[in-house]
Amino acid sequence: MGYAHMTMEGVAVRAKTNKATVYRRWPSKSLLIVAALHKHVPRPTEDVPNTGDLRDDILTLMRRITTPMQIVGAETIHGLLLEHLGKDIITSFPRLRNSNIDEKWNTIIMTILKNAEKRGELNADKISTRIVSLPFDLIRYEFLVTQVPISDETLMEIIDTIFLPLVRSKI
Repeated sequence: MGYAHMTMEGVAVRAKTNKATVYRRWPSKSLLIVAALHKHVPRPTEDVPNTGDLRDDILTLMRRITTPMQIVGAETIHGLLLEHLGKDIITSFPRLRNSNIDEKWNTIIMTILKNAEKRGELNADKISTRIVSLPFDLIRYEFLVTQVPISDETLMEIIDTIFLPLVRSKI
């Protein structure tokens, strides 16, 4: 069906109620979708992966973030963004960053890097904040620009050809 084809009237019919009842509870389609996502899509766990290998730790973390995105689907997320931020997504782009969320994931990545440093894989003190946030920034960019779910191949390319060479060069 897809986000674009979903209507509040269709939701009301399926729920065997009327449209006014649906609108009383959820004033917009996007709020209804967000409520359904909160109820049915698992949130990524925030514990720090510590497999004993930097690559595996980063890949585990990135999969935790992209799996819910894949469940929800690119069309739904793009529909929510357009409805929430308005039709001109380019001027709204800075609002796609959430400093609290970014800080939380950057803290987890930094912990992963500190664990890797203890194992002698890199020197975490030489890694800039921009490099730490790079995997998340690239995932966000990929998702917004390509408008397709992020594949495991894309994740591995981000990690193996971009992120790991940068952090490992800081030994």
